[in-house]
Amino acid sequence: MAKKNSKKFLKGTVSALPEPKKEKIRLGSRDWVGSCLPFEKPIVDLEKKINELKAAGGEGIDLSGEIKSVEKKLEKALKEIFNNLTPWQRVQVARHPARPYTLDYIQYLTQDFVELHGDRHFSDDRAIIAGFAKWNGSEPVCVIGHQKGRDTKENLLRSFGSAHPEGYRKALRVMRLAEKFGRPILCFVDTPGAYPGIGAEERGQAEAIAYNLQEMATLTVPVVVIVIGEGGSGGALALAVGNRVLMLEHSVYSVISPEGCAAILWKKNSTEVGQEEYEKSSDALKLTAQDLYSLGIIDEIIPEPTGGAHRDYQETAKAIEKALKQHLDELLMKSVDELVEERYMKFRLMGKVEEES
Repeated sequence: MAKKNSKKFLKGTVSALPEPKKEKIRLGSRDWVGSCLPFEKPIVDLEKKINELKAAGGEGIDLSGEIKSVEKKLEKALKEIFNNLTPWQRVQVARHPARPYTLDYIQYLTQDFVELHGDRHFSDDRAIIAGFAKWNGSEPVCVIGHQKGRDTKENLLRSFGSAHPEGYRKALRVMRLAEKFGRPILCFVDTPGAYPGIGAEERGQAEAIAYNLQEMATLTVPVVVIVIGEGGSGGALALAVGNRVLMLEHSVYSVISPEGCAAILWKKNSTEVGQEEYEKSSDALKLTAQDLYSLGIIDEIIPEPTGGAHRDYQETAKAIEKALKQHLDELLMKSVDELVEERYMKFRLMGKVEEES
């Protein structure tokens, strides 16, 4: 008889003292307004006007009525723009430079995170974060995810979130460690794709990704995947073979980027392909969370605050926490055999084709 997986997860845990409430993350010197997207400009203009009115009101002039009026216009503009995004615009939101990354969610959702380094073969890939943390204050979980940088220096350090073979091998090493101790695995996906350099190919990029797919399919612990930004090609899939696959509302997940798709379809180089081709390729790829949910590729769409995750880290983290709790609770009640079989069948049944009579 298969052993139940549920309470194994909870054994040996120790109650932790409540930690002080985390403050909302600040982006340091980077102001997201300074890196706004083209279609966000009307929103930014209204926010600037609100700030100007508040500054003027500090001189003894009551401008509260005008401020409330502009705030209503701002709220309306946010809803009109973000409720009617095109697939290409969703790609841009998913890549927003101020969007929260894996380490941001780790800070909000877990306590006592301990990062593990290295693949025990070549080196430590900083594009992949992997380690263990406490969930709900006491329950240990394994957390793995892609990590992009906030500035040029950090992006170079983390290869813009594009992992090398050693990154995927590190991730699998930590997954095996989680399996050994019966800890659930949470994977945060946010990458344009695997690192495309010659060195990565020489060290077995394709083999590392393929091996991860094979081994993740047989893990005996619950695996929950959340696409938090870009889910690009095999570089994303190498961390995304889970019992449940979730996506944030404005994230994307696809076999190729819209730019790469457009270059292939229209046989043009990057300087010749324009906005029109990007719109067409984004629509054809069906890469949005809404498209993928309708196709049965993912299990749930996690809502984002109006205006995108980059406008409110805390609300986004709360939505992720709620979804994770629901799915973890369900998976922890399943046996090892059920977890493995359901994960296998989930991916085995993808790609059904309907023939027209």
